[in-house]
Amino acid sequence: MAHEPLSALRFSRLLITGAAGGLGRELRGRMKAYCDHLRLSDIADLGEAAPGEELCPAALQDRAAVLPLLAGVDAVIHLGGLSTEYDFDAILQANILGTYNLYEGARRHGVKRVVFASSNHVSGFRRQNEVVSPLDPMRPDSHYGLSKAFGENLAQFYWDRYGVETVSLRIGSSFPEPRDRRMLASWLSYDDLERLVVAALTAPIVGHTVVYGMSDNATAWWDNTPARHLGYRPQDSSEDFRAAVEARQPVIDGRDAAALYQGGGFVKHGPFEG
Repeated sequence: MAHEPLSALRFSRLLITGAAGGLGRELRGRMKAYCDHLRLSDIADLGEAAPGEELCPAALQDRAAVLPLLAGVDAVIHLGGLSTEYDFDAILQANILGTYNLYEGARRHGVKRVVFASSNHVSGFRRQNEVVSPLDPMRPDSHYGLSKAFGENLAQFYWDRYGVETVSLRIGSSFPEPRDRRMLASWLSYDDLERLVVAALTAPIVGHTVVYGMSDNATAWWDNTPARHLGYRPQDSSEDFRAAVEARQPVIDGRDAAALYQGGGFVKHGPFEG
């Protein structure tokens, strides 16, 4: 990592699930600055272990494989599962059963904090002319969004019954730069992603907190006021890319559901990203 760690707090062992995915690969290179041991899990190839890394492949729906992942772990960054829309049976296995197994492992091994990669698609059927708070009712836009709504409810249950704290990150569109005009509102830079995850790991008391993962964009659909106790302060903005994005996409079709709703293409059946 090219800069100093964002927090002086250091963990003995962190676990990242979904470590071979797009955001997992990005955080793999950043989170080692915050722990002595970084445990990485996925079903995809994780490559070679760097110093301080532990590679532990596991399918999330395989409870016998998942439960040991949580042994000796201080906190979890749970990115694992399917990250786009699929048929319900696939979502059920990876995202619903898999997240339950993860929380059971956390409970059994005394892990006190989970950073759960939820999604903006929990509220994707909100219209783009609305501003939504994490306290507003959910409006999932897809099987994927439904699975993340389940994960947030599971997090609340495990906090209420077992005292496992969670910060549910309703991640917007985390890419090197916004790809279209929708992402001018939903974009989350990689540096701000790191700031958000570190805030979620290090805030003193979180219970179950829901926060939208977005940069400091001029166009904003989400109001994170209820999550200010996390201390997350984004520093990047999609505004730097506005001219190029608008040049590529000068016209919006107001009859297209993807242009009306915050979830974009997820409100229609098909594989989409972001």
